[in-house]
Amino acid sequence: MQNMTTGNIQKLILKFAIPLFVSQLFQQLYSTVDSIIVGQFLGRNALAAVSSSGPLVYLIVSFFDGASMGAGILIGKSFGAGDDKAVKRAVHTQIVLSLCAGLAITAFGSIFTPALLRLIKVDPVLLPEAIQYFKVFFMGSISLTMYNCFRSIMTSVGDSKRPLYYLIISSCINVCLDYLFVGVIGLGVWSAALATILAQSTSAILCLIYLAKPGKVISVSARDLGLYKDEVRLILKYGLPAGVQNSVIGLANVIVQAQINSFGAIATSTHGIYGRIEGFVFIPIMSFNMSITTFISQNLGAKKYDRAKQGARFGIFSAVILAEVLGLLYYVFNQQLFGLFISNDPDVFALGMTQVHTIVPFYCLLAFSHSIAAVCRGSGKAIVPMGVMLGTWCVIRIAYILSVMHFFGEIIYVYWAYPLTWFLSSVIYLIYYVKSDWVHGFENERRR
Repeated sequence: MQNMTTGNIQKLILKFAIPLFVSQLFQQLYSTVDSIIVGQFLGRNALAAVSSSGPLVYLIVSFFDGASMGAGILIGKSFGAGDDKAVKRAVHTQIVLSLCAGLAITAFGSIFTPALLRLIKVDPVLLPEAIQYFKVFFMGSISLTMYNCFRSIMTSVGDSKRPLYYLIISSCINVCLDYLFVGVIGLGVWSAALATILAQSTSAILCLIYLAKPGKVISVSARDLGLYKDEVRLILKYGLPAGVQNSVIGLANVIVQAQINSFGAIATSTHGIYGRIEGFVFIPIMSFNMSITTFISQNLGAKKYDRAKQGARFGIFSAVILAEVLGLLYYVFNQQLFGLFISNDPDVFALGMTQVHTIVPFYCLLAFSHSIAAVCRGSGKAIVPMGVMLGTWCVIRIAYILSVMHFFGEIIYVYWAYPLTWFLSSVIYLIYYVKSDWVHGFENERRR
């Protein structure tokens, strides 16, 4: 566990962010290895089937993932304040909530997968394999929600290394099983999802074994599991806006995916590859954001308001610069990166270059928006990013896409939906950040 209320701010944030970065890197490998092995062994259509509803999965899973941030914020504040009893209640409440979430996702996905895939206009040629893949994926949702729960508990008290170690182990298992199931045995596209479930379950079990050891402030025991009223209320207060925010972003991206799916398998597989690479590019930025949230929540709990402000400024600046540097590398080497997923497909390469050149130069705007949102969440003001994202990344993005598809019907206008809405959210956040002291929640906390 790492106390972030004392010591050098920059070193603490970097020290905390680096294990998170490596952890996110390996977590991204889960879906990316699936795509690479499926694309290389089974071809373009199988890759498109895996990629066809990535935003749909994000929409369903990210709500509960975002909501779990509420527990992380509550645990971080209680830990910073030295309230061990509050930490214990929050930890056990979050575990119960995550179990319920995993069961709900499993039931929903298993029942509605075919209807959802048809709703987002998956090409009929791709539909059988897509249904197989995502039904299996949803059957293992509980392993994903529980790992994210355990990771959130550990990182909220400054332990970002153990989740990383467990994730490295499970990522290696995932790679081996993917190659065995798809490349050697030839079981088909559904077996890539099975490999992911087995590997993710491994990381969740390893986390639970560690958390079950007695003598720690975050020790887990079966007899303490329950839904503590005050903790449920605070977790929902802090986490529900983040869950709604993730969901509305996911909803907009589902509509984007549906429009892209309407252009056929080439567009679907291209967009899937683009998204996998973007996921890697943006890992360092999201790691900084998670560090900002933890740093601010702990320092607010300790009533160190000026220190929290300094950490926020450092985290925002670092994330924006890093996003643009990594975006430049993606811009320059996009053809080589696409070649990792599929070989000798000039149509995919050409469309991929168009998408990259349209979107990637504006990664700095995406990083800025996410960084301010992380500051707000860490200070308990999660309603602010929820409102901004709902207005710009959902309502405006959907309205724009439906309009341009009606009047122009060309895919490049769909790609422009991202930088345009990132620009709008960044302008709003900038005005809010400069004009409103309480955007951080620091000044209001000071007066209490």
